[in-house]
Amino acid sequence: MAQDYQISKNTVESAYSQLFAEGYIESRPQSGYFVSDEIEHYLPFDKSKKQSSPLETSSFLYNFFPAQLHNNNFPNKLWTRLHNKVMNDTINFGEYPNKQGELSLRIQISKYLSSSRGVQSTPEQIIVCSGFADSMFIIASLLKSFTSKLAIEFPGYNVVKQVFKQFDYSIEDIPINSSGISLRDIEKSQSKLLYVTPSHQYPTGVTIPIANRFKLIQWATQNNAYIIEDDYDSELSYNNRPIPALQGINHNNCVIYTGTLSKSLSPALRISYLVLPTTLLKKYQDLFTFPFSGVPIDTQKTLELFIKEGYWEKHIRKTRTLNRKKHDIMKKNLLLYLDNYISILREGSGLSIVIVPTVILDWEKLNKEAEDKKIKLYYIHYDSTATIQAICMGFGGFLEEEIPIAVKAFSEVFFNAIKDIFKSIN
Repeated sequence: MAQDYQISKNTVESAYSQLFAEGYIESRPQSGYFVSDEIEHYLPFDKSKKQSSPLETSSFLYNFFPAQLHNNNFPNKLWTRLHNKVMNDTINFGEYPNKQGELSLRIQISKYLSSSRGVQSTPEQIIVCSGFADSMFIIASLLKSFTSKLAIEFPGYNVVKQVFKQFDYSIEDIPINSSGISLRDIEKSQSKLLYVTPSHQYPTGVTIPIANRFKLIQWATQNNAYIIEDDYDSELSYNNRPIPALQGINHNNCVIYTGTLSKSLSPALRISYLVLPTTLLKKYQDLFTFPFSGVPIDTQKTLELFIKEGYWEKHIRKTRTLNRKKHDIMKKNLLLYLDNYISILREGSGLSIVIVPTVILDWEKLNKEAEDKKIKLYYIHYDSTATIQAICMGFGGFLEEEIPIAVKAFSEVFFNAIKDIFKSIN
C-alpha cells in the first residue's frame, strides 16, 4: 500500500492501527488484518446502488420572494472595513460573551429605538437574539409558567403560531378589522398574552389608530396581561412617517417589544432584539442561566460600530428611498399590465405588494406556467394564516430595471391562467 499510494509505511501502519483500535478490523496470527466478523453484516456493499447526488435547486429568472433585499443593498465594503477594525481592536475571544448580547451594542440599540420608534428602554432590558423565531422562542419559554394561551391576530404571521405550539400553548385567533385587531373580541378573551403588529399588520397592512392603542394598553393593565409588539416593517414605510411604537405609550410595563434587522439590513446576519418589561427581567435572568446570544460576537461588535458612527441612520434612509422607488415601479407596472384584472390588497411598506385577482384563475395552471417560465411565485398563505387567494409580489430582490421585465413575464402567465369561461364572456 505504501508503494501503491506513494506514502510512508508509518502512515499505513498508523491507519491500520486506528482501524484496529476502533474495532473495524481484527488481527489474525500469521494471516494479517480482516474486517471484523461482528460488524461485517452491518456494512452491506451493493455495487448496483448509485450514489445519490445532492438535490438541485431551481434557477429562477424572476423570484418574487416577498421579504428579500438585493445583494447590492448591503453595505459590503463599509461592513468589511468596520469588521476588520473590531477584529483588530475590541474583541476578546478568550471569554464567554454576555448572554443578552454585548452591553455596548445594547446601549446603541436602546438609543436608536428611543429616537426612531419612541421605545422607552434601558440597555438592561434589551436582549440580542438570532432572528425573529429566536425572539419568540425566548418569550414562549419565559411566559410558559405565566400562561398557556396566546391570543393572536387572524390572519397573522404563521411563525408565531408554530413557535408557541411547540411549547403547547393553545392559540386563540382574534379577527382583524379596518382598525386592526378587534378590541371587542380581545375584551371577551381570557388570554393573558396577546401578539400584535400594530404599526403595520401582517398580512393585511392595517394600522391600529392611537385611540385603540391606548385601549390595548388599558386592557393589558387591567387584566394583568402582556402584549407582544412585533414592530414589523416599521423602518420601511413609504407613504407616511413610521408610527411610534405601542411600547412607548403611557409609561406602560406590559408590552414586550420585538424588532429585527432582516428587512432593513440583512436577513442573512440573523439579528433581532427584544425589549422586556422590567417586571420580566429577573424572571429572564433566573430562567436563562445557560444560553448565550446566538449572534456571533464579531457581528455584534461590527453592528455596534455601524450604529455608533452614524452609518445605520444613513443606511436606513438609503434603503427606504431605494425600496420606495422599487415599490412604485412595481405598482406602476402591475397596473400597466393587469389593471382591471387585479386589486391591490396591501401596499406602501415592506418589500412586497399583495394583489388579489378580480378574475377567476386556474391556480394550478398559473403555478405550472410560472414554473415552466422559471418564475417563482409566493402566496399570502406562504407565511401567514390568511386563507384568501392573494399573490405577494416581492420587489426587494430585484434591481429597478428588472422589475418591469419581471412583471411583464408574470402578466403573461397570469393571462394564460384565466379561466376560459371568463375569457369567452369578455
